[in-house]
Amino acid sequence: MPPKTLVAAVAVAVALVAVPAALAGMMHPELGAKLSGMGDHGIVNFQSHEKKGELCWTFDLHVMHVTTASIRDEAGMVVARLGHMYTKKGCTMVAKKALGMLEEKPGSYRVWVDTKGHPGELRGKLFAGMARM
Repeated sequence: MPPKTLVAAVAVAVALVAVPAALAGMMHPELGAKLSGMGDHGIVNFQSHEKKGELCWTFDLHVMHVTTASIRDEAGMVVARLGHMYTKKGCTMVAKKALGMLEEKPGSYRVWVDTKGHPGELRGKLFAGMARM
């Protein structure tokens, strides 16, 4: 193989190895949100397992009578329901494509927490990393 062809082949091989590594660095399997509304507040932390299609959460809320929780896009459409009924901790199956989108652009999504009196009472924008009170 001529030297120029060899250099080009090595450059392509290096690029093929580097691109997936760079893309993996942009994924955020740990997500959080600070929630507020109606004078109440709380946090939620997520662990995304895209390969399994699973999303796990832990809520820390200071509000009563929570009924359900979900993740929604900017238009308010549900991307992931966090169980059939509210639980402080849990996991649910979510489409792998949806998990990939959440991990790539968490700031494009919001967590909604519904209570008996107020649907979407607590809301907060997702971000990469863990939320703290």
